[in-house]
Amino acid sequence: MSPNDVKSLPQLLYVDDNREARSLVRRVLAGQYIVLEAGDPLSGIELARDTRPDMVLLDINLPNMTGVDVAIRLRSFLPASTPIVALTSDIHPDMRDRALAAGFTGFLSKPVEIDTFEEELRAFMGGKRELLQNPERHLREYQNEVVERLENRVRELSNTLSRNDYLQKQNQAMIDTLLRRQKLLEAGARVSHSITSILELSNLLPQMVNTIVESFGFYYAGIFLVDEKNEWAYLRAGYGDAGKAMLAEGHKLQVGGNSMIGTCIQHNEARIALDVGEERAHFKNPHLPQTRSEMALPLYFGERVLGAVTVQSVEERAFSQDDITTLQTMADHLAVAVHNAYTLNALKGAHSELLRSKTFEAIATATGEAIHWVGNKAAPVPGSARRVREDLINLLSVFQALTAQADTQHPLFALAQNLFEEAEEKGIHLSAQAQTLAAKPARQLAALVSLESIFEDLQIIENSARTILSIKEDLIGPARQRKTEAFALPPEVTRLVEDMALPKGAVTLTWAKDLPPVLGDSRQVDQIFNNLIKNAWEAMAGRTDAHIWVSAEKDSLPGMVRACVRDNGPGIPPDLQEKIWVSFFTTKGGRGGTGLGLSACMEIAHQHGGKIWLESEPGKGAAFYVTLPCEI
Repeated sequence: MSPNDVKSLPQLLYVDDNREARSLVRRVLAGQYIVLEAGDPLSGIELARDTRPDMVLLDINLPNMTGVDVAIRLRSFLPASTPIVALTSDIHPDMRDRALAAGFTGFLSKPVEIDTFEEELRAFMGGKRELLQNPERHLREYQNEVVERLENRVRELSNTLSRNDYLQKQNQAMIDTLLRRQKLLEAGARVSHSITSILELSNLLPQMVNTIVESFGFYYAGIFLVDEKNEWAYLRAGYGDAGKAMLAEGHKLQVGGNSMIGTCIQHNEARIALDVGEERAHFKNPHLPQTRSEMALPLYFGERVLGAVTVQSVEERAFSQDDITTLQTMADHLAVAVHNAYTLNALKGAHSELLRSKTFEAIATATGEAIHWVGNKAAPVPGSARRVREDLINLLSVFQALTAQADTQHPLFALAQNLFEEAEEKGIHLSAQAQTLAAKPARQLAALVSLESIFEDLQIIENSARTILSIKEDLIGPARQRKTEAFALPPEVTRLVEDMALPKGAVTLTWAKDLPPVLGDSRQVDQIFNNLIKNAWEAMAGRTDAHIWVSAEKDSLPGMVRACVRDNGPGIPPDLQEKIWVSFFTTKGGRGGTGLGLSACMEIAHQHGGKIWLESEPGKGAAFYVTLPCEI
């Protein structure tokens, strides 16, 4: 069959909720009709409106709407010439008459007679119409049936609406209860957070009363704490202007007196007045004239009552069981916080004295270590200076002895004479020293007067001075005021490595492509990498394969960059891996080093909000990791 033949076939819409029935009709009419299908009345009506079929087959017994109802609806917009044929298993005579009265063209029964089915449909397409005797009677019966159905439906809908209205009220009440409980839970969470994060009662208690009033919608809340003698309960926090006024007056209530707070504290039990006018033990506060109901909850820890919380409302019977449970839980948590604050205050004196003692001890220890270190570095200086002085005197003595026979007209003779006279003025007798030297054997004389010895002593002095002076940058560097800015780490470290003049190819630099700029002081960050690279290179002294790898990438922690300086040296033994961070500790022995480099690195990293750590195994090199903040 060609596409043109398909286009010329008539369209037939079949509406039936039975899938097997639709499948049978589709197979029987294949090649003769374009069969459109719908499994429910509304879909059938919509499909008929969209496609305008040439014929409609319609089951009578459909869900939610009868086939008769559907036929009447289809007649309202399909051409009068479009045949609508009933195809149903209901073959009662009255059903046929009612279907024809509703506008059906014909009436066919199920099961389908395959041999004659197509011919019957062709007849209806050709204009065949089944006739009905006395259609007015059947139409009236159908109308009455429709009215009755509508009446039942209206009744059902009315009952449903009434039920829905009841359910809606029940649901709304439940929603209101759940919302209330949610607010209570949120308030409890805020209170718990405040209790765990705020240690000072002067900050915690006002926040507590504000949270209670604003979260629960109460009129007033206040917190009382008892004095040391347990005689008076003093207001320590109160909500709003009334609370401020009472705090300014030093408001207090007697424990066990004629007030709910006093009674609550005395008996260590909650007091609830649903109507304060009927409560005998109630203090009529002039600052709170609108109070109609009040609740007092004790703050107790162990066997001791620390105070109480008052909560007041402008409504009678304002407190639900949820309110009471939640507020008592808050009061219990607050009591723990108050007890902790009291304990902390009690320990402050002892702690401050202990801290002062420990501080002095730490200062003395650090000062002693620093003095000992500087003393060690400075120890060679006096001896070297003394030897240089002796060597210089010997040289001057030799010089004078030789100039005694020199040309007095030489341009430098006068300068030499001035030097000799200056030495005599300082009590240095060059002539006597020259005679002493002349008496020495030549071999001993060569040892006494040696430029190599002078230069060696001067080198010792210079090295000691440089080492001592290098403390300045290690100590001042981390303490220097930071100038925080965003800068690219790769070019900064690359320049630093080039300035260190290490052998070509000794350092490999690797940078992640998505590496963001670092936020910090570039000079201090330079000091970190300078110290780490310098330490790594010195640790590999004498190795022909010495190599350093420097890399950086984004850290797993958002907003941070992680860098690594790794070497293939001997590694750091486990027993030294903690000691290397201590000031003045060094593994370099007599090879120099202040012992401040790594401690300075740690201080700088911490001041930038990052950290530094070591990973090393003996014989497998050392890797120092540094995290620094970066632009997100």
